Amino acid sequence: MTVHGERENIPSVDKAEAPKALERFTDTYNKAYRELDPALASQVETGPLEAITTADLKAQHASSPDGNPKYPSLELSDVTYRIPKQVGWPKFFVADTDSNRDDNRWLFVFTRGGADEPWKAAYLSILSQDEVPDFATDKDGWAKPVRAAGPAPKLATRPDKLSAEYADYLMTGKGSVFADGQSTSGLRDTRKKYLRTPKFWTEYIDSPAQGAQDAPLGLRTSDGGAIVFFTSHHRQKQTMAKGFRPNPDPQIKALMTGEAKRAVTLTRIAESAVRVPAKDAADPKVVFLNRLEGVTAAKGE
Repeated sequence: MTVHGERENIPSVDKAEAPKALERFTDTYNKAYRELDPALASQVETGPLEAITTADLKAQHASSPDGNPKYPSLELSDVTYRIPKQVGWPKFFVADTDSNRDDNRWLFVFTRGGADEPWKAAYLSILSQDEVPDFATDKDGWAKPVRAAGPAPKLATRPDKLSAEYADYLMTGKGSVFADGQSTSGLRDTRKKYLRTPKFWTEYIDSPAQGAQDAPLGLRTSDGGAIVFFTSHHRQKQTMAKGFRPNPDPQIKALMTGEAKRAVTLTRIAESAVRVPAKDAADPKVVFLNRLEGVTAAKGE
């Protein structure tokens, strides 16, 4: 009997297939960093994680064209697979892993748009042991997904609105969606220090992610809330005062178009994991658990 994933509510991935997807990712990721080849990373990554990784590899390759054969391999162990039941495509699952890099948990979100496509990692979030939530499951032990678009029942805010709400908050400082913290009020405070200095002034433009490759993904937690992974886009233009000239670091130069005579504009992508409380929670504010940001382009003027 054929089961049609586009219309049946079935587990997003077979329990035997998920470890193979993670192994393929790890092997290819390590090879990409040994050879400093962005094309390899694109075979196993997509969305914001691919954008950040490929830019990093491109920049490193510029200074080490022969690769990095001594790159210390990433090793993942003690894996728990959070597999939701879903109808239609795309489908996703979460690999909650230990790594040989630190004492934290590395959560990879794998996604694919069809049965004939390979699984690719779209998000990576690094959480402390205490930050990993108790994920909700159904009677058969499958994780419970959050609706990707439209109102999510009984959540304090819509997951598909998080990117726009975050961009608006960073630009204006207004809104009550997010709790104070390093990625919210702390980031705005840091930016204020660089708005105008004796050597340069800085402009920031934040915008929401658009397109299927940057779609938010999430899983329900046992407290009635959810963990949601989402993408946001950020630009920063630094213009030098008269008598000064930009001096970007080598990795930025490797990504740069144009010549940095007086100004440099950096394009960044951020991928975040947030805890979205239940609508009736005592404190309904969204809390950032992790935010990874990378420069993906630079322009000199």
